[in-house]
Amino acid sequence: MVKKVGGALDQLLQRRALRRWTELADRVDHLDMVSLRTVRTNARALKRQIDRALHVAEGRLALPLIGSNAMHRPASADWWWRPDPWRGPMPTPGMASVQTKTVIREGTTVFHDCLVSELTLRQLRNTREEDLAPFALRMDVFRFDGSFLSLVVDLPPDAVEGLRLKHLIRLDTIIETEKPLEIFARLNVKHGPNIEQIVRELPLTSKEVMVEFDLAYTKMNEKRVERMWVDLIFEGPEMNQITLHDVTFCRRPRADL
Repeated sequence: MVKKVGGALDQLLQRRALRRWTELADRVDHLDMVSLRTVRTNARALKRQIDRALHVAEGRLALPLIGSNAMHRPASADWWWRPDPWRGPMPTPGMASVQTKTVIREGTTVFHDCLVSELTLRQLRNTREEDLAPFALRMDVFRFDGSFLSLVVDLPPDAVEGLRLKHLIRLDTIIETEKPLEIFARLNVKHGPNIEQIVRELPLTSKEVMVEFDLAYTKMNEKRVERMWVDLIFEGPEMNQITLHDVTFCRRPRADL
């Protein structure tokens, strides 16, 4: 059980500690060397814990809130979702020389065919007023000797529950790049032994990008759908910095004509 902070006793102890350190700060110019070293040691130990508490508290209190699932979605959507790397903190916020098949978080994986990886990944805290996702994902690509780089996002099981040919799958993302490049999104739907694929190029004319995949143009067997995933494919990423401030998915039925 987490002990509640802010009670009467807690406030009394806080006032006493603050008064003591205020008095020490006022006297520090006149202390002897032995006392000064003791104050410095105690102050450093206290500062480490204060800095640790401030780091966690400011991260949790900053907007948007960690774990937030707020997003732009059509009123008719019957399913929506934000992948984990954009919702909550990763166990390892930064990775260097990222190898192919590296799992960022469960269900989100990096693929490439470089002989020597000069790709780094870092999770950032979103703090801009327009951001709805708590976190962003930044890729820095230096020399790139491969032919492809992709970020694969597995959609959760409830994304395919009740999936029909009348459905549209929508991808919304906010992307910043250091220099222009082509990014494609490929929806993959596994039904039985077959996989249906729909490819869309992301129109990077603005930071906020939306594409839709119309399942009516596939031969998907509605009774045998097993899973869905999306590949984000980056063409010619060499010497570029790519920041994905948000990635969300939703599903809606096509309007009846």
